[in-house]
Amino acid sequence: MRSPVNMKGIILAGGSGSRLYPLTEISSKQLQAVYDKPMIYYPLTTLIAAGIRDICIVTTPADMPRFKNLLSNGEQWGVSLSYITQPKPKGIADALILTEKFIGESNCTLILGDNIFSGGSDIPDAIRTFSSGATIFAYQVPDPSNYGVVEFSRNLVAVSLEEKPTEPKSNYAIPGIYIYDADAINLAKMLSPSKRGELEITDLNKKYLEQNKLTVCRLSRGFAWLDSGNSESLHEASTYIAAIEKRQGVKIGCPEEASLVRGFISVEGIRPSIERMPACTYKNYMVKILHEFSQSSI
Repeated sequence: MRSPVNMKGIILAGGSGSRLYPLTEISSKQLQAVYDKPMIYYPLTTLIAAGIRDICIVTTPADMPRFKNLLSNGEQWGVSLSYITQPKPKGIADALILTEKFIGESNCTLILGDNIFSGGSDIPDAIRTFSSGATIFAYQVPDPSNYGVVEFSRNLVAVSLEEKPTEPKSNYAIPGIYIYDADAINLAKMLSPSKRGELEITDLNKKYLEQNKLTVCRLSRGFAWLDSGNSESLHEASTYIAAIEKRQGVKIGCPEEASLVRGFISVEGIRPSIERMPACTYKNYMVKILHEFSQSSI
């Protein structure tokens, strides 16, 4: 059993989801299926696997009841889930400001609800060792113009950040997961809206860079980052998850398993929620996992 880290988690699951229209006319983007699980299961599992037990979900007023119906208060996984509404999509940094009371004086990890991470220990290690300032990640992509981009010096120190540049200075995109100290709230309040009327997370990260308090971790080879925010990437993410799960026989984005591994809940504690599941492959997998954990504890 590993102890929880001294960190709070935030999942941003708001926005209009316009890039997924007409799917988002039915339900929130973060409730769409990525292979065999709702999209939000993946960032939720990332936070739990990293040892974060106190998590706030930021979503729209219309979608909040659906998330509560799906996830409840997190007790079934041994975690605490709370909810805050973002009435209008005013940017990621705005969502961070809305969680001010939830964060208090704690450090926090903010993850976008449509980002999927798989493989390696880069993120849990960065969260476990974080002390102050801000930490972001860098991931090499062929189309950096679609993302925030970080430029490195020859000795691999971050020297500039740009949001969706037409002429990127590097091929390193910034994935949708960010680690901040409690100063992030006040710095976010100092930001001015961008041309699209939002408080940009890249501008917040620039504040930390200007203060020499920004750490950039390059994600290792073999690590997978999937942005499932449009129809094509949603399909690609489902295909990737299906292929990995079939080949390896393990599930990606399974909060029940992550909670068991972290020791947030016991086999007996989680058994009732597994038994309540209808007959399906997800339940079959969890029954197998329960058996494996039961045998290992003998």
